[in-house]
Amino acid sequence: MQPPPNAPTTARPERLRAAWRAAHEPVEGVSRRMRLVACAVPLTVLPAGLWRLPAAFDPGIGIGERAYIVFLSIFSEAVAFTAFGLIARWGEVFPRWVPYLRGRRVPVSAAVLPAALGATVLTLLWTVLTLTTQIMGRTIRGGKLPDDFPSRAGGWDAVSFYVCYTPLILWGPLLAVLTVAYARRRRRGAP
Repeated sequence: MQPPPNAPTTARPERLRAAWRAAHEPVEGVSRRMRLVACAVPLTVLPAGLWRLPAAFDPGIGIGERAYIVFLSIFSEAVAFTAFGLIARWGEVFPRWVPYLRGRRVPVSAAVLPAALGATVLTLLWTVLTLTTQIMGRTIRGGKLPDDFPSRAGGWDAVSFYVCYTPLILWGPLLAVLTVAYARRRRRGAP
């Protein structure tokens, strides 16, 4: 007797586990330290996204602003997750779902150039933003921060803001470390 079409099967959890392993398990030659760095990248972004999400439920903002807040939080985390490509198989061989490229080796420069550019931009962005808004107390345009800006509000609002946004300063440097390790590993293993 066959199970009904909507009945859960044991094959589904196995496929999910296999997909999880394929996305996260490092390839041969990746050190434990680089695995930890790859895991740290999405964790540096997560607190800021979680800090922003309650604002999406503020009744005083419009639906477009709500959508933007949710999108920004999810998009930031998805971009941070791509750091796993610098240690996992899908960063060395195109996955089977990529048309025309499936199974082919990813050129080293196709991974290193965007990762290095991203690391540079993130490092500069968060360094400049931190210096500008937190230390100098001004926005990039030179005006004063609003009095209700979380870092100027004081109290627990300021504490939660700093605790959640400070890890973003590490995003660029951690990505740079992964990028250098990826480039060295791939060039060492190149035929």
